[in-house]
Amino acid sequence: MADRPVMLITGASTGIGAATARHAARDGFRVALAARSADRLEALSRELNQDGDAIAVSTDVTDFAAQEALVVRTLEAFGRLDVAFANAGFGATRGFLEETPEQWREMVLTNVLGAAYTIRATLPALRETAEQGHVLLTSSVAGRRVLPGSLYSATKHAVTAMAEALREELRNAGDRIRVTCIEPGMVDTPFFSQRPENALQPDDIARAVLYAVQQPPHVDVNELLIRPTSQPG
Repeated sequence: MADRPVMLITGASTGIGAATARHAARDGFRVALAARSADRLEALSRELNQDGDAIAVSTDVTDFAAQEALVVRTLEAFGRLDVAFANAGFGATRGFLEETPEQWREMVLTNVLGAAYTIRATLPALRETAEQGHVLLTSSVAGRRVLPGSLYSATKHAVTAMAEALREELRNAGDRIRVTCIEPGMVDTPFFSQRPENALQPDDIARAVLYAVQQPPHVDVNELLIRPTSQPG
C-alpha cells in the first residue's frame, strides 16, 4: 500500500543492516536495501519482497551520484521516503603502523563521507514525508571513547558528531526530522574475522533501531548506546 512507510538502509546485505531490514519489514515498512554486495542484497530482497515491498540497489556509498540514484530508485518504487539508516561501514586493525594507507582511505571514505553523503542524498525526500522523516547513523561505542591506535574509533567519533551536528541544524531550521545515533558495543557480525564470545546479535541492534523509529512524533531518541552485559568498556 502506498501509505506504508519506507526505510532506506545502507550496508544492508549482512549484519545489523540485514537484521534491521527484516525487523522493519515485519513491522510493516517497505524497504530499500543498499550495499556493494549485489548477490547478498538480491537474496535478502527476494526474502522480504511481498508484493514489491523490497528493492535492492547495488550502491557504493562513497559515490554521491550512486547515492542520489538510490534515492531516485526508492522514490520511483515507493513514492516516498520516511527513514534513512546510514549503516554502511567497516573497521581496521588497531595500530598506526597496521593495515595499508589504501585500506585506511577506503574506511574513512565509507564510514565518514559515506554517512554524510547518505544524509545529503536523502534529506530532500525526507522533508517531503507527510508526517516527519528520520535519519539514523551507525556509530559505535568506539565513537564515545578513544581506543588505542584506532583510526576506526576516530571515524566513529566523526559519525557521532555528525549526528548531533545534523540534529542541531534541523532544529535551528524548525525542521521536525528526527536524528538518532546508534552506538553498538561488540556485535557478532562479519565486522570481526573471528566470532566474538558473549557479543550482541544483529537482532539486538535492529530492535533498538525500530524502537527509536516507532516513538511518537514528539519523541526524538538522539543516542542509543548498546553494549552486551559482559563488555566492561
